[in-house]
Amino acid sequence: MSDMAIGITPAGTGVDGVVWNILGQTYSLKSNTPSSFSFETLFPPGTFVPPHVHPNQDEFIYMLDGTFDLFLDGEDGKASTGDLVRMPRGIAHGIFNNSDDPVKALFWVSPAGSLRELFEKIHNVADPEEVVRLAALHEVDFLPPPPGA
Repeated sequence: MSDMAIGITPAGTGVDGVVWNILGQTYSLKSNTPSSFSFETLFPPGTFVPPHVHPNQDEFIYMLDGTFDLFLDGEDGKASTGDLVRMPRGIAHGIFNNSDDPVKALFWVSPAGSLRELFEKIHNVADPEEVVRLAALHEVDFLPPPPGA
Protein backbone atom coordinates (compact mmCIF):
# COMPACT_ATOMS: atom_id res chain seq x y z
CA MET A 1 0.00 0.00 0.00
CA SER A 2 1.33 3.42 -0.94
CA ASP A 3 1.47 6.32 1.48
CA MET A 4 0.38 8.70 -1.31
CA ALA A 5 -3.16 10.07 -1.16
CA ILE A 6 -5.27 9.67 -4.28
CA GLY A 7 -6.49 12.86 -5.90
CA ILE A 8 -5.87 15.77 -8.25
CA THR A 9 -3.85 18.86 -7.45
CA PRO A 10 -4.83 21.65 -9.88
CA ALA A 11 -2.19 23.57 -11.84
CA GLY A 12 -0.63 26.44 -9.94
CA THR A 13 -1.65 25.08 -6.54
CA GLY A 14 0.04 22.85 -4.00
CA VAL A 15 -1.18 19.80 -2.08
CA ASP A 16 -2.99 21.17 1.01
CA GLY A 17 -2.25 24.69 -0.30
CA VAL A 18 1.52 24.31 0.24
CA VAL A 19 3.41 26.90 -1.84
CA TRP A 20 6.93 28.18 -1.16
CA ASN A 21 8.70 31.39 -2.20
CA ILE A 22 12.35 30.53 -2.75
CA LEU A 23 14.53 33.45 -3.81
CA GLY A 24 11.74 34.92 -5.96
CA GLN A 25 10.61 31.64 -7.48
CA THR A 26 7.30 29.95 -6.66
CA TYR A 27 7.32 26.23 -5.82
CA SER A 28 3.97 24.42 -5.39
CA LEU A 29 4.01 21.00 -3.70
CA LYS A 30 2.61 18.29 -5.98
CA SER A 31 3.58 15.08 -4.17
CA ASN A 32 5.64 13.91 -1.21
CA THR A 33 6.35 10.25 -0.46
CA PRO A 34 9.57 8.58 0.68
CA SER A 35 10.24 7.47 -2.90
CA SER A 36 9.46 10.74 -4.72
CA PHE A 37 8.98 14.47 -4.14
CA SER A 38 7.56 16.76 -6.84
CA PHE A 39 6.81 20.44 -7.19
CA GLU A 40 5.57 22.79 -9.90
CA THR A 41 7.70 25.89 -10.36
CA LEU A 42 7.36 29.38 -11.74
CA PHE A 43 10.70 31.08 -12.46
CA PRO A 44 10.29 34.80 -13.24
CA PRO A 45 12.69 36.25 -15.84
CA GLY A 46 16.23 36.57 -14.51
CA THR A 47 15.85 34.02 -11.69
CA PHE A 48 17.97 30.92 -11.33
CA VAL A 49 19.24 28.09 -9.14
CA PRO A 50 23.05 28.15 -9.18
CA PRO A 51 25.04 24.98 -9.84
CA HIS A 52 24.59 22.41 -7.11
CA VAL A 53 24.68 18.65 -6.49
CA HIS A 54 22.17 16.24 -4.98
CA PRO A 55 24.48 13.42 -3.85
CA ASN A 56 21.61 11.04 -3.01
CA GLN A 57 18.78 11.98 -5.41
CA ASP A 58 18.07 11.78 -9.11
CA GLU A 59 16.32 14.96 -10.30
CA PHE A 60 14.07 15.57 -13.29
CA ILE A 61 12.47 18.63 -14.90
CA TYR A 62 9.50 18.43 -17.27
CA MET A 63 9.19 21.74 -19.09
CA LEU A 64 5.60 23.04 -19.06
CA ASP A 65 6.15 26.48 -20.64
CA GLY A 66 9.24 28.46 -21.59
CA THR A 67 12.97 27.81 -21.87
CA PHE A 68 15.66 27.14 -19.26
CA ASP A 69 19.36 27.57 -19.87
CA LEU A 70 21.08 24.73 -18.05
CA PHE A 71 24.46 23.81 -16.67
CA LEU A 72 24.68 20.00 -16.75
CA ASP A 73 27.89 18.35 -15.54
CA GLY A 74 30.09 21.09 -17.02
CA GLU A 75 28.13 21.48 -20.26
CA ASP A 76 25.63 24.17 -21.29
CA GLY A 77 22.19 23.14 -22.52
CA LYS A 78 18.67 24.43 -23.21
CA ALA A 79 15.33 22.86 -22.37
CA SER A 80 12.04 24.12 -23.80
CA THR A 81 8.33 23.32 -23.52
CA GLY A 82 7.76 19.56 -23.62
CA ASP A 83 11.38 18.60 -22.90
CA LEU A 84 12.44 16.34 -20.03
CA VAL A 85 15.73 17.09 -18.26
CA ARG A 86 17.45 14.18 -16.46
CA MET A 87 20.02 14.97 -13.76
CA PRO A 88 21.46 11.84 -12.13
CA ARG A 89 22.52 12.00 -8.48
CA GLY A 90 26.01 13.36 -7.95
CA ILE A 91 26.00 15.45 -11.16
CA ALA A 92 26.41 19.23 -10.86
CA HIS A 93 23.54 21.17 -12.42
CA GLY A 94 22.22 24.75 -12.52
CA ILE A 95 18.94 26.15 -13.85
CA PHE A 96 18.59 29.67 -15.30
CA ASN A 97 15.70 31.66 -16.77
CA ASN A 98 17.60 34.06 -19.01
CA SER A 99 14.49 34.81 -21.09
CA ASP A 100 12.07 37.73 -20.89
CA ASP A 101 9.19 35.41 -19.97
CA PRO A 102 8.33 33.30 -16.91
CA VAL A 103 9.16 29.59 -17.09
CA LYS A 104 6.83 26.90 -15.69
CA ALA A 105 8.14 23.41 -15.02
CA LEU A 106 7.45 20.28 -13.00
CA PHE A 107 10.45 19.12 -10.95
CA TRP A 108 10.80 15.87 -9.05
CA VAL A 109 13.47 14.01 -7.17
CA SER A 110 13.82 10.37 -6.19
CA PRO A 111 14.09 9.41 -3.41
CA ALA A 112 12.46 12.34 -1.63
CA GLY A 113 15.15 12.73 1.00
CA SER A 114 14.76 15.92 3.03
CA LEU A 115 14.02 18.31 0.15
CA ARG A 116 10.59 19.23 1.50
CA GLU A 117 12.13 20.10 4.87
CA LEU A 118 14.71 22.25 3.08
CA PHE A 119 11.99 24.14 1.19
CA GLU A 120 10.12 24.75 4.44
CA LYS A 121 13.28 26.19 6.02
CA ILE A 122 14.24 28.44 3.06
CA HIS A 123 10.71 29.69 2.30
CA ASN A 124 10.92 33.53 2.26
CA VAL A 125 14.65 33.53 3.20
CA ALA A 126 16.13 36.47 1.26
CA ASP A 127 19.82 35.85 2.01
CA PRO A 128 21.38 33.51 -0.62
CA GLU A 129 24.24 32.63 1.74
CA GLU A 130 21.74 31.42 4.36
CA VAL A 131 19.96 29.36 1.68
CA VAL A 132 23.29 27.73 0.76
CA ARG A 133 24.06 27.04 4.44
CA LEU A 134 20.67 25.44 5.05
CA ALA A 135 20.84 23.45 1.80
CA ALA A 136 24.09 21.82 2.92
CA LEU A 137 22.26 20.52 6.00
CA HIS A 138 19.68 18.85 3.71
CA GLU A 139 21.94 17.04 1.22
CA VAL A 140 22.03 19.79 -1.44
CA ASP A 141 25.55 21.07 -2.02
CA PHE A 142 25.96 24.35 -3.90
CA LEU A 143 29.20 24.80 -5.82
CA PRO A 144 31.43 27.79 -5.10
CA PRO A 145 31.14 30.60 -7.65
CA PRO A 146 33.84 30.66 -10.34
CA PRO A 147 36.83 32.96 -9.71
CA GLY A 148 36.01 36.59 -10.39
CA ALA A 149 32.24 36.05 -10.16
